[in-house]
Amino acid sequence: MVCCVHPQNVEEAPSPRLLGAHLHPDNIPASFYEKKTKILVVFRNPKDTMVSFYHFSNSNPALPSAKSWDTFYSQFMSGEVPWGSYFDHALGWEKKMDDPNVMVVTYEELKQDLSENIRRISSFYGFSLTEAQVQQIADASTFKAMKESSSSSHGNMGNVFFRKGEVGDWKNYFTPEQSREMDEVFNKRLAGTKIGAKLNYQAHCQ
Repeated sequence: MVCCVHPQNVEEAPSPRLLGAHLHPDNIPASFYEKKTKILVVFRNPKDTMVSFYHFSNSNPALPSAKSWDTFYSQFMSGEVPWGSYFDHALGWEKKMDDPNVMVVTYEELKQDLSENIRRISSFYGFSLTEAQVQQIADASTFKAMKESSSSSHGNMGNVFFRKGEVGDWKNYFTPEQSREMDEVFNKRLAGTKIGAKLNYQAHCQ
């Protein structure tokens, strides 16, 4: 379970505090690392991330709408989108992969075996769960379950945050040329890295 707390309300939030953010690791306050705060990082393959971000931008009134898929594709590839370059972000977390207080999981891993990853995450945070608790959390954490309860959990933004949640939806948007270009950029910037291996690009993006 993750909740987002406004910075002004952090001191008022009960301990342990659970914060959600999209920060580059270099922009996380140094005190987080000094105090050995546990950080869970969730990545999604870059092609599905782009498609999700495209729809999120067009549905979220707080973000600029994309004029077209092709325009958004160019902006994403050049890092000219909110929160910046996907690849810079990934390389930033690459430097933290060996930090025992940082755990990186992928959306695809969660989709493939949610229960096992709930066990891994709970262990990382020092929680001991029964199998019944694991199953209860898994049942409530599927994309389908979260989408169905999104109106109560996210109000009018429910449909903005929860669209399809599928792995491989990028195939419905990328042209062959765009796919090849993304492959080249990934190979140039992330191939051979730990975060690159974690993303399992060949399985999910080719």
